[in-house]
Amino acid sequence: MRLPSLSTMAEDYVKLVWKASERGGPGLATRDIAATLKVSASTVSGNLRKLDRDGLIEHTPYYGVVLTPLGQQVAVAMVRRHRLIETFLVERLGYSWDEVHTEAEALEHSVSETFLDRVDEDLGHPTHDPHGDPIPRADGTVPDSPGTLLGAIEPGACGTVDRVSDDDPSLLRYFDELGVGLGTHLRVERVRDYAGVIAVSRRSADGEESLVDLPAAAASAIWLAPDAD
Repeated sequence: MRLPSLSTMAEDYVKLVWKASERGGPGLATRDIAATLKVSASTVSGNLRKLDRDGLIEHTPYYGVVLTPLGQQVAVAMVRRHRLIETFLVERLGYSWDEVHTEAEALEHSVSETFLDRVDEDLGHPTHDPHGDPIPRADGTVPDSPGTLLGAIEPGACGTVDRVSDDDPSLLRYFDELGVGLGTHLRVERVRDYAGVIAVSRRSADGEESLVDLPAAAASAIWLAPDAD
């Protein structure tokens, strides 16, 4: 997918808006973008005016930011770049899943389409990255991801972790310590709001079950693919 020539700022902003909608959220507000990118609200407002002028977004104050068709195309292409690079770093260079996000953020703006196509071919055209996120295809379509966010699952429901957010490397390392990763089978036992944890039963490879308290942040960071039954 060929990208128009855009600034790093424009590419980062449209990708951020697309990822928020991918996860089922509403249009992003200025304060959300500022908090994520760690810049001032006034900086975000000025940049959003530029992106609106360039036809990448539609920004209605107090109602959030949504992508135009052109913005959608750019965002999907950037997400494809990011997730292919993350996969390459893990599969070919031995990175762990908590190390790749920052590297991919830097590399995605500089690699050529030829390099990206060869990475895709070398990896065998993967459909999902090391965190389970779907990798957009070269034609812009996005593979299905059947999981449901942990925070939306009722106690008693079971499923297999099929996706984990890569936004917070420290959270990924904590999941490693708990033995929770892609393919881990979990049953939601109870939500302990007073303690800020979600109690789940984790099934190990040998069928043994153990109780694990996941931090509240897991509610918006883990997706479970439901059991067939």
